[in-house]
Amino acid sequence: MTAEDSAALSRHREWLELEARVRGQTPARLMEGRVGSSYRTSTQLQLRADHAAARDAVQTELDLSAHLGTEFVERWGIFEVSTRAATKAEYLLHPELGRRLNDAARDVLEERCPKRCELQIVIGDGLSVRAIGAQVPALLPLLMEGAETHGWRAGQLFAIRHCRVGLMNELGELLDPAVVVMLVGERPGLATAESLSAYMGYRPRSGDSDAQRNLVSNIHAKGLGSREASERILRLVETMLREKQSGVVLRQEASSRGRTPE
Repeated sequence: MTAEDSAALSRHREWLELEARVRGQTPARLMEGRVGSSYRTSTQLQLRADHAAARDAVQTELDLSAHLGTEFVERWGIFEVSTRAATKAEYLLHPELGRRLNDAARDVLEERCPKRCELQIVIGDGLSVRAIGAQVPALLPLLMEGAETHGWRAGQLFAIRHCRVGLMNELGELLDPAVVVMLVGERPGLATAESLSAYMGYRPRSGDSDAQRNLVSNIHAKGLGSREASERILRLVETMLREKQSGVVLRQEASSRGRTPE
């Protein structure tokens, strides 16, 4: 091997090491290479597959037994209610319908759910039913165990079909829990269609916006793991109960006291 060949091989190895380090830090499509002005065939096929997965995640209807498993649903006593959006198409076209419970749902929740609990966890299908099936079975037990360890009274678990985050406000008024944690499927991207978020609020009420909420996001296999996510969520619940507030004010309070807010 000539000195020139040796130098070229060394540069190639350095490039491969750099590429591996970059790919280990992000699921974004970087350093994919090209053929002329186009993606390589393998990259293009993967893009089309990921786009199809994202569309399926948005359009799929929630089925508790199919997505969470019958045994899991029975173990936790999870039941389903719905918003005013009657279909997935209506839900996507009219977001405001996903922020209000239908009349039957209100009746069921008032009958089956205890009020004024310290922690109310709800499952919302959101924009990715795949995220519910992929993340909730691992995350939910950790949260419930954490609530028991802290001595918090947790409310009845239930799932909401065609759910938007703003529905937290109505749940807060209807059930009056101290803290609401909504586990909801995130809008899918081309990196993953299985990302879950946990939106959280202290005594949410009508008119509350994202400024009154906290968020733990990107809960998925390539992002935040279930164990770390549960720890962050439980820390926030503990802080909300102590400070009796949530959202931007809570973050400012934490910063002023020298703590690192979530």
